[in-house]
Amino acid sequence: MAGGWQFWVDRGGTFTDVVGRRPDGRLLALKLLSTVPGRYDDATVPGIRQLLVSDGREGATIECVRVGTTVATNALLERRGARTVLVTTAGLGDALAIGTQERPHLFRRHIELPAPLYATVIEARERIDAAGRVLEPLDEAALADDLAAARAAGGESVAIVLMHGWRHTGHERACARLARAAGFAAVSVSHEVVPIEGLVPRGHTTVADAYLAVLVGGYVARLVAELGALGKGIRVELMQSHGGLAPASTFRGTNGVLSGPAGGLVGMVATGRAAGFARLIGFDMGGTSTDVSLYDGAYPRRTELSVGGVRLALPALDVHTVAAGGGSVLRFADGRLAVGPDSSGAVPGPASYGRGGPLSLTDCHVLLGRLVPSRLPSAFGPRGDAPLDVAVVRERFAALAAELAAATGAGMRPEAVAEGFLTVAVDTMANAIKHVSLQGGQDPARFALACFGGAGPQLACRVAEALDIATILVHPLAGVLSAVGIGLAEPRSVRRGTLGVPLDADGAAAAAALAAELAGQARAGLGGTVETGRRALAEIRSADSEVALPVELEAPDTMAAAFVAEHGRRFGFRPAEGSAFVIAAVSVELIGSAVVAELGAPAPVVAASAATEHARAWFDGDWREVPIVERATLAAGARLDGPAIVVEATSTTVVEPGWSAEHRAGGELVLTCHGRRARRSVDATRPDPVLLEVFAGLYMHVAEQMGAVLRQTASSVNIRERLDYSCALFDAAGRLVANAPHMPVHLGSMGASVRAVMALHRGAIRPGDAFLVNSPYAGGTHLPDLTVVSPVHRAGGTEPEFWVASRAHHADIGGVTPGSMPPFSRSIDEEGALFTGERIVAGGVFDEALVRRLLGCGPYPARAVGRNLADLAAQLAANARGAAELERLVAT
Repeated sequence: MAGGWQFWVDRGGTFTDVVGRRPDGRLLALKLLSTVPGRYDDATVPGIRQLLVSDGREGATIECVRVGTTVATNALLERRGARTVLVTTAGLGDALAIGTQERPHLFRRHIELPAPLYATVIEARERIDAAGRVLEPLDEAALADDLAAARAAGGESVAIVLMHGWRHTGHERACARLARAAGFAAVSVSHEVVPIEGLVPRGHTTVADAYLAVLVGGYVARLVAELGALGKGIRVELMQSHGGLAPASTFRGTNGVLSGPAGGLVGMVATGRAAGFARLIGFDMGGTSTDVSLYDGAYPRRTELSVGGVRLALPALDVHTVAAGGGSVLRFADGRLAVGPDSSGAVPGPASYGRGGPLSLTDCHVLLGRLVPSRLPSAFGPRGDAPLDVAVVRERFAALAAELAAATGAGMRPEAVAEGFLTVAVDTMANAIKHVSLQGGQDPARFALACFGGAGPQLACRVAEALDIATILVHPLAGVLSAVGIGLAEPRSVRRGTLGVPLDADGAAAAAALAAELAGQARAGLGGTVETGRRALAEIRSADSEVALPVELEAPDTMAAAFVAEHGRRFGFRPAEGSAFVIAAVSVELIGSAVVAELGAPAPVVAASAATEHARAWFDGDWREVPIVERATLAAGARLDGPAIVVEATSTTVVEPGWSAEHRAGGELVLTCHGRRARRSVDATRPDPVLLEVFAGLYMHVAEQMGAVLRQTASSVNIRERLDYSCALFDAAGRLVANAPHMPVHLGSMGASVRAVMALHRGAIRPGDAFLVNSPYAGGTHLPDLTVVSPVHRAGGTEPEFWVASRAHHADIGGVTPGSMPPFSRSIDEEGALFTGERIVAGGVFDEALVRRLLGCGPYPARAVGRNLADLAAQLAANARGAAELERLVAT
């Protein structure tokens, strides 16, 4: 390197992590509050100064500063962006407010939808059709007047989103020219921000870009100015949600809403590869939430994310967040132990912080001796100068144990109650990991668990056991790994565009041409950085489906084969032989040259300490004397058998019984499982407050996985966008066991449909069967709601032990009017085809001929049959996923 310092900064909402890389390659780390009233509003520059001073290098040359920030995220959550004006085609002023008709919080009686980001709507008189013909010229004079009025009323930024503007840009460019002439501080144009088909996703993303532009632009300008006081020529780069850096001059706020989690994933991959692990599951547990991710040779990406009720159609690394962290509040309610989603936060914090906070997950570790107060700084209490308050934790858990005993009659020691809460938390986190692994067709047992964040190593062994993972990696910089990832990231620029052509030779040529155009646009996003790599992807879908999967942009036959293989891996079935495929979109990613491509030298390893401290800690239902080991005293190659506790400045690692920890020469701590502990025994004669919550989470996860498969494989807008579907699990008697948070009207009667199938086919139900129901006399709602019911057998069993069912609204079922809900019908036959439990799959074989006859019995059969068949296939795939997950649970 050139001899200057580098600083890598993860600016979070509560804490900011600063990692400094000295010219000799040594790394220094610092964690401090993001804001301190009266001292500073942003910890980035104060943190850099503090590291330089602590190392005696004040005034040293700084080569580059890389920052991940939550400024954009917090602005969306707190609605602190610019006063934004939306310019859209006349007649479509409410299109973004209507959105997709997705209904959040279905079980709440009073729903408050998030307020729109725009303050004013201007409907421009113009219209261009899908072929590019101008149906109505843009009335520039009227628009100029409207823009001037909006600017005079306090408008600060403009978002321009016209019908078909992503493809035919003339009117959008004219609108942008008029907006700039009107004096707006920021103008975002949809064909520049996100040139994709779909007015609603394109519109929401463009509005968010305009909403954040002024705030984020001001933040970046101030940051650059403050860093300028530390030296000249400092290269400033900011982390983006898709895992790449952008120069300060090209950074857009919408691209950075998940910069912190993206940095963690990049850091995990870089440190995991260096330690010899190619397949990794990330487990980043903080104070409020836990982020999980999966790496299998390529960064996992998604093209849609949601922040504060705002949906953004932008590339981002696929990181899944659950509300379970060290500050998650513990509750006993409805006979069950629950962890979160509420958090005690940093203030007042958990009860052990001594500030009057509620019992939280961290307090479980304190009570059970897994957090050693003497090894933590005296930074708690009202004045921030006291140690952890162990006495209040014991008192509060004793009271909770008494409350539990009075409510359930189950006498549990306070330690057992705390252990139960840990079990519930572990289950929640394991289900989150299943979400990112099983939903992508991956078995988590084939991966190593890369654990980071301050709280992650405390529960890593237990989470790994729940997933049959045998290896855990804890890097020496795990506590600040997001900042490390930001430092190790490369400059990247990603562009995506809609295509929509058949997958053939002509289509492949069109995709290559679009890729070249997108590469030209992406090059500007590198800000002059030399391009060192490029990747082009084609998003392929079946012609009768809307789910598109990315494959490398290559020859048509190669892309088709790759799509079929990925479809089978992800959803459990392959498209039918001879299916037509479509290139839905193309994306291009350019990679720029990085200033640094390797992690600095690890801290020197000192000889193992001759004396090992011991402490009492709770393991396997009793108190035990276990060793407390300073990580810095472990020599390379040292092995520590569990149970044991490894302590360091930024985190604590709990080595459970049956696990061992090896300290490698690179400073990594690698934990290996040598034997599973005995599973908890179940007394079926009375409810267990721990297992009730554990199994509720397990069954809920199965139903949610069913819904994820159904939505991703369906072709209907009703299912994919309006989310008009439901999935649930039932016991052997057809009684509801668990349902995902889908449609209440579906779930109330679905059990009756299951029981109708049982009665109709009693004694003739075999593994692999599936039945079709929509009759209101058999638990149906209205006829377009088709229900697919499938039995789940134990291996070798003759009678079902569970049932799974999915119900989805089909666009048409052959009634006398389109939509199959005729307003003046007098007979149910006028609504369409009626099914009372017909067997459509026998022993795993789909009877398409029968289904076509059944669907074709209405007066307009051709109108509905093809799309219904595609959506029924999606429901069958969802049921298959649910059955497979239930079989896995039964087996374990």
